[in-house]
Amino acid sequence: MKPGQDSRGSVTRRSVLGAFAGIATLAAAPVYAKAPGLIRQAGDIRKIRMYSQRTGEKIDTIYWVDGEYIPEVLNEISFFMRDWRQNELIAYDPRNVDVMAAAQHKLDTTEPYLMISGYRSQKTNDMLRSRSRGVASNSYHIKGMAADLRLSSRSVAQMYNAAHSCNAGGVGKYTRSNFVHMDCGPVRTWGR
Repeated sequence: MKPGQDSRGSVTRRSVLGAFAGIATLAAAPVYAKAPGLIRQAGDIRKIRMYSQRTGEKIDTIYWVDGEYIPEVLNEISFFMRDWRQNELIAYDPRNVDVMAAAQHKLDTTEPYLMISGYRSQKTNDMLRSRSRGVASNSYHIKGMAADLRLSSRSVAQMYNAAHSCNAGGVGKYTRSNFVHMDCGPVRTWGR
């Protein structure tokens, strides 16, 4: 058994958090100085609530306080958003956490997002792409900058409108599959 792995050879949460301790400090600088008012003026506290049906994990946390990201919490979010198929992770982009949190706040719900897909390794993205034309070859999921999300208490249209009103990244509406894609890439929209 290698350091940082459990008896099955899987990466442990503790080893991941230790590895990201230095990286998160770099990623923790405020990134929305010129962002739309909704995110920039989101308040002194920013919170995100999600759960993963695939892993059974939940996250309900404050990740931003008084103008600063909390590095340890960004590490937790990166672990939560990992590619569960490959058990791989990267430092998840805090700008997308801001987009998701702003949309969730705008939807005025305490329900956590169901996170369908966060970070995807290239291997996972290629596998999904071979099964669906809707998966981009250079997806923002590969860069740790995207998430596919669902809420049972809100429609896809409501989620799409909330995310789109943030004017802070890409928003895709997947009505038939019942989820919304949110990323922190260029501002753009798609879907039916």
